[in-house]
Amino acid sequence: QVQLVESGGGSVQSGGSLRLSCAVSGATQSKLYIAWFRQAPGKERVAIMDVDGSATYADSVKGRFTLSQDNTKNIVYLQMNSLKPEDTAMYYCAADRTSWSLFGMYRYRGQGTQVTVSS
Repeated sequence: QVQLVESGGGSVQSGGSLRLSCAVSGATQSKLYIAWFRQAPGKERVAIMDVDGSATYADSVKGRFTLSQDNTKNIVYLQMNSLKPEDTAMYYCAADRTSWSLFGMYRYRGQGTQVTVSS
């Protein structure tokens, strides 16, 4: 059974950095389509990046967030720099054999990790 576990969230001040991890078990992550979503309080869950060979980023995080992968550990990382208060959200990773626009359509979904950015 494929499982995704996010970690690395926490509280930082504006301008700080965090690195989120999405550990994939039960499958080879390099053979899956991986996406990161986030949901801010009172808002819808939205995709911020996905990767299938090359990474695609939402405009809101482009230039600040970077994806990397450790295929030996089956982990996908999301490096988040220059964090802003509006980045405060629960962050989720998701995976499937194809990409989807909605988090709920992904076959494999993590439980999320909280990121809080204070001004």
